[in-house]
Amino acid sequence: MANRYQKSIDLLKQAEKTIPLGSQTFSKSKFSYPEGASPLFIERANGCHAWDVDGNLYIDFVSGLLSVSLGFCDPDIDAAVIKQIKSGVTFSLPHKLEMELAELIVELVPCAEMVRFGKNGSDATSAAIRLARAYTGREHVAVCGYHGWQDWYIGSTTRDLGVPEATKALTHKFEFNNIASLEKLFSKQSEQLAAVIMEPMNIAYPEDNFLAKVKELCHQHGTLLIFDETITGFRFALGGAQALFNVTPDLATLGKGMANGYPLSVVTGRKDIMAFMEDIFFSGTFAGETLSLAAAKTTIDKMRTNNVLTHIHQLGEYLKSQLCKLIDELNANEWLSVTGHPAWSFLHITDYGNYSALQLKSLLLQEMAARGILLGGGHNLNFAHQKEDIDALLNAYQEVLSLIKSTVKHENFEHVFHGKLLEPVFKVR
Repeated sequence: MANRYQKSIDLLKQAEKTIPLGSQTFSKSKFSYPEGASPLFIERANGCHAWDVDGNLYIDFVSGLLSVSLGFCDPDIDAAVIKQIKSGVTFSLPHKLEMELAELIVELVPCAEMVRFGKNGSDATSAAIRLARAYTGREHVAVCGYHGWQDWYIGSTTRDLGVPEATKALTHKFEFNNIASLEKLFSKQSEQLAAVIMEPMNIAYPEDNFLAKVKELCHQHGTLLIFDETITGFRFALGGAQALFNVTPDLATLGKGMANGYPLSVVTGRKDIMAFMEDIFFSGTFAGETLSLAAAKTTIDKMRTNNVLTHIHQLGEYLKSQLCKLIDELNANEWLSVTGHPAWSFLHITDYGNYSALQLKSLLLQEMAARGILLGGGHNLNFAHQKEDIDALLNAYQEVLSLIKSTVKHENFEHVFHGKLLEPVFKVR
């Protein structure tokens, strides 16, 4: 098994000499993929396929951690970026692309009246929180979901090393689809909550008008509602989950797939709140970098004219239905389940028999990679995926889930798993 990934193994050893963890991103590291039993370095990618440094070919269902919405090396995006690079990348004054993309976002996203750009999701969510604090004059924040690496959020997780206690005390968690958990926070912090920031959907659909109830509760207490649509924006609908579920927040953050892999994020919302951008300090040399702006403008234009989301959603519905059918056929509902939106769905694994969910997922990733399937935390579909790719994924699941069931029955995990177990970062979904 190790020989299949020998270059990955060697590169990891080399990278760890100069890069902590050997990766810039936890979700791309040896914590998230079983070292020695899966690829750890990608050489190149095209469409929905990727080749690791050992030359192994995969159908990629990670899609650059959901940042790739059209497919790797999309020719239209490449052409737009190449055209722009010939006239410059980062200038000494603003470029008109900033305005053109901002106008496009205002046209499509319900809450958008003004727009500012960043480079990653943490930029945008942190800017939105600072805006909310400036606008309301309050300091506390309620959170639900994943919102980036900055102190104000990560201090509420188990990855809180280095975050001051005073900062941690300002952030409070509540549960999705549990309005009582948020009501409880308001009962304690009703005059102190500057913002409620949440992913409008991740593994579960909102139930019983949950999002509308959250908005009503926020406005009753003078608190701003922020939708973190870093993933759901331009993936669930062109206007984001707020358009899909018809609940408009005060502010929203966007990113990931809007630029098909180029680094770009957005904070947007009501004009009276966004106007505080002139008073708070949110400023970055590369926020107006034109390659990402050109990529985003072209990506959104292509989404509008090519039924991109319809294609992705149809494939995702097929995947979810067939995977649920497979789980039924394997009589595995006790330890397997499928949730999420068709564009971003999840196979959940629980403890089963004498083995933990972490052990079983480690084995799953090993065996899927061996069959040419690259998976991460979910099924991240892009426009380049076709039905035959979904069928290949389902066929691999058929073999691998059957293998896992047999492994649990015969208690021979140590004989079939050949790498190092995954390590949990923290759990938010």
